[in-house]
Amino acid sequence: MSRATKIGEREPPARSSRRGLTRTGVPRAEPTAVYSRASFCKAHGLSESFYHKLKNEGLGPDELRLGSKVLITHEAAARWRAARERASA
Repeated sequence: MSRATKIGEREPPARSSRRGLTRTGVPRAEPTAVYSRASFCKAHGLSESFYHKLKNEGLGPDELRLGSKVLITHEAAARWRAARERASA
């Protein structure tokens, strides 16, 4: 029996491996300076497989690579959205 159960308190939820989300699966309240691939896809309503399809066709946003991390700046996302809007017009 854990100490929290003895006292009658709730135990904290298990750690989540999903980056950019809180333990309960809710996006962080404060915006970050960059998107991860997953947070970019979630913010723009894309699946990650469609994101990779766009990248392979040369239609994805510019990526910033820091070591093994792949990040997308908000400016790159804005340029990507503008380019996609021009292409659809």
